[in-house]
Amino acid sequence: MIHTISAEHLTIERIGEIIYKGYKLEIGEDAISRIRRCRKYLDEKISNSNQPVYGVTTGFGSLCNVSIGKDQLSELQINLIKSHACGTGDRVPNDIVKIMMLLKVQSLSYGYSGCKLDTVEQIVRFFNNDIYPIVYKQGSLGASGDLVPLAHMTLPLLGLGEVEYRGKVMTGAEVLRKMRWKPIELASKEGLALLNGTQNMSAFAVWSLLQADRLSRWADTIAAISLDAFDGLVEPFTHAVHAVRPHPGQIETAARMRELLEGSEIVNNTKAHVQDPYSFRCVPQVHGAVKDTIRYVRSVIDIEINSATDNPTVCPDEDLIISAGNFHGEPIALPIDFLSIAMSELANISERRIYRLVSGSRGLPNFLVATPGINSGFMITQYTAASVVSLNKSLAMPSSVDSIPSCQDQEDHVSMGANAAIKLYMVVKNTERVLAIELFNAMQALDFRQPLKSSPKIMKIYEEFRKEVPFILNDELMYPYIEGSIRFIGRQI
Repeated sequence: MIHTISAEHLTIERIGEIIYKGYKLEIGEDAISRIRRCRKYLDEKISNSNQPVYGVTTGFGSLCNVSIGKDQLSELQINLIKSHACGTGDRVPNDIVKIMMLLKVQSLSYGYSGCKLDTVEQIVRFFNNDIYPIVYKQGSLGASGDLVPLAHMTLPLLGLGEVEYRGKVMTGAEVLRKMRWKPIELASKEGLALLNGTQNMSAFAVWSLLQADRLSRWADTIAAISLDAFDGLVEPFTHAVHAVRPHPGQIETAARMRELLEGSEIVNNTKAHVQDPYSFRCVPQVHGAVKDTIRYVRSVIDIEINSATDNPTVCPDEDLIISAGNFHGEPIALPIDFLSIAMSELANISERRIYRLVSGSRGLPNFLVATPGINSGFMITQYTAASVVSLNKSLAMPSSVDSIPSCQDQEDHVSMGANAAIKLYMVVKNTERVLAIELFNAMQALDFRQPLKSSPKIMKIYEEFRKEVPFILNDELMYPYIEGSIRFIGRQI
């Protein structure tokens, strides 16, 4: 399967298909024309003008007033990449690196960056052959773009740095020899075009949005299972309640809860109680707010991934080369932080439902085990969830409220969007873990409602879940079942 790189709108869903369904990339004719035209214009501009152009005929950052001779322009770009590869910490996961490469190719293809065609083609070759540059999570300030991670992404194109190929780590030089490819030779401005840009932050955001959609759907499903297992009330999800406060996510969630619980024998059983705790009753208000947040963040990231974000911006039609600030991460740093807060709330309310399920109320046994005392049952699953939720609350502290000046104060305000992106990744993974623990508990609690059955939709999920995670009669090792539950909700729903 082939995806053609063009100026047409690239959606987040399409990126998910490209990355996870094994698409190859090809550069379309329109994109080729745009890339060549911009490069030709830039070369002619350099040849015919003595005016300094930032990052092209000058140094970088606070060295912008240092002129560079025309015979040193290529060396300038190579030195830029070498010196900026200062990453540290854990590796960026391969699928996010692959998204990063796709987004860089897309951005360069608009023809405002001045890259040569063969440079863009080299990135495509790496992508199509599943060669993953080794990129480190820490080092970007999210202001002059993602300088450090993009430097590491670029190194192997030059035969430098390291990659992972077929499960093996090797040097950039080794992989080029193995593939019989030549290192790219950078022309003026190309290093800056490759390193400037928000593709690292954006790649994390795209990955997180793809996961957030899945987890949001699972959160509704798991909440419905928990509510039925807790002998909860369906009345709070009545449409008339939400029509008078018509937030889109709230209305959508209430409808989803009604749909999931329709036909449940437990729901239709006579209740002794008239009200549920907030963690059940307010699912539409909380889960719905998360849905609305995801939609907002998606709208911002959608613009970002369809933009040229390096510097300077080369505009052949206007005969302009302008050093400005399209690489600054603030437009996406704030929404990325917002998404961390929202996903943290999905985990937060999930843990509260776990607590209710193990608390020995509404006819459920203490800690969801038939013989508590000799058995601790599901007691400690709630501890684990509480620990993860507490960590999420720390991670949800916004990175974008911070700024530490750099580059001799030339870059005196930075977005810290890359740190926001790293934290979002962690929050999303943690939220998945908490929801999986809730599902583990909810299915156990549901068994104690027999012979009454939940709805047909829920019982179908129950049957699939029980093929992988059993009912717990007496204490046994729990962590493999938590991992099994995590794998279970790794599926789309």
